[in-house]
Amino acid sequence: MASVTAAKLNTGATIPAIGFGTWQDKDEQEQAVTEALKAGYRHIDTASIYGTEPAIGRALKKSAVPRSELFITTKLWNNSHKPEDVEPALDTSLKDLELSYVDLYLMHWPSAFKSGPELIPKIDGKMQTADISYIDTWKAMEKLLQTGKTKAIGISNFSRAELEKLLQETSVVPAAHQIELHPWLQQKDFVEFNKSKGIHITQYSPFGNQNDVYDAGKKIGKLINDPVLVEIGKKYNKTGSQVALAWGVALGHSVIPKSKTPSRIAQNLAADFQLEAEDLKKIDRLDKKLRFNDPSESFGYSFYTDLDGKK
Repeated sequence: MASVTAAKLNTGATIPAIGFGTWQDKDEQEQAVTEALKAGYRHIDTASIYGTEPAIGRALKKSAVPRSELFITTKLWNNSHKPEDVEPALDTSLKDLELSYVDLYLMHWPSAFKSGPELIPKIDGKMQTADISYIDTWKAMEKLLQTGKTKAIGISNFSRAELEKLLQETSVVPAAHQIELHPWLQQKDFVEFNKSKGIHITQYSPFGNQNDVYDAGKKIGKLINDPVLVEIGKKYNKTGSQVALAWGVALGHSVIPKSKTPSRIAQNLAADFQLEAEDLKKIDRLDKKLRFNDPSESFGYSFYTDLDGKK
């Protein structure tokens, strides 16, 4: 079954609430996306830096799902922030995805790396950054809307101050903002600010510290095993992870869990169910302001300076 719940973007387009994330496991993504499409997912999230676009392209080509039923998001990487590099970067993504357009193109981070073919341009372990304003990058992204190569543009990992500056100095309001969001990092004020501007929220890492790549989450229990989520799950015959996703859906967000296991892929999609108000209130009380993804040090840029969970 497909994800029934969907949200409206400020462009008028519809985005399915439960999407399929494709970060990591590059060599297994073709099979994983094939399974996801079979299970009923219609919203696929990727990025050029993931290296998974070609695998997704093959899976989409093999599937019988009409393009009009799909919602595909990809992202501009930090080495292509020069305005003249933006459209060629999207062209490369489209070629890899074997598509003529994406539904949503996001600026992955507000930070720019040195322009060129190197994805992670480091010298002696230090990131080579570039003095390119994300405002200029965004203005180049705005022009993409005239080409038909993307139906909407958005952002990811912006702070409130960065978003406010973007809104003041550019003409297209982002259709979506993809941020780390889960019951342990709820960012209620920031979420409300985005929504007040008509910006849809997509939650990445909706299971918090489930991903072992996050050092910050290694010494504590897993979010999906939080006793409150597990207890609520029993009431609906669902798991703690399904409850975490259902919470995001209840807030009107999109959630993009990832998995390569067919049973888990199906289980995540079955998280499109309604939580009662009393259970949502219990989850609201779980906020620990725990942020697990902050690459400030390795990227040579200070992220999230005015947001919850910044250490």
